[in-house]
Amino acid sequence: MTKTISFNELRQLKDSLPDGSMHQIADRLNITVQTVRNYFGGANYDSGKNLGVHIEPGPNGGIVVLDDTTIYDMALEILGQAEKE
Repeated sequence: MTKTISFNELRQLKDSLPDGSMHQIADRLNITVQTVRNYFGGANYDSGKNLGVHIEPGPNGGIVVLDDTTIYDMALEILGQAEKE
């Protein structure tokens, strides 16, 4: 399932996550932490991969099309759990 959001919204989600969330997502998906960081707008492809995140220039940092929302959904889940606590 694809999702389209602004780059600023994606970064805001990343910045709202509790410490250790990147590692938690990476461990659950058996991918590198840098790959998770790249998903949220990082650009270190020497030690991480691109997982279908397409960024187009525009307002609010540009438009981001997420081909796979698995990491996005996990981040929302972690954020929801943190807010309950």
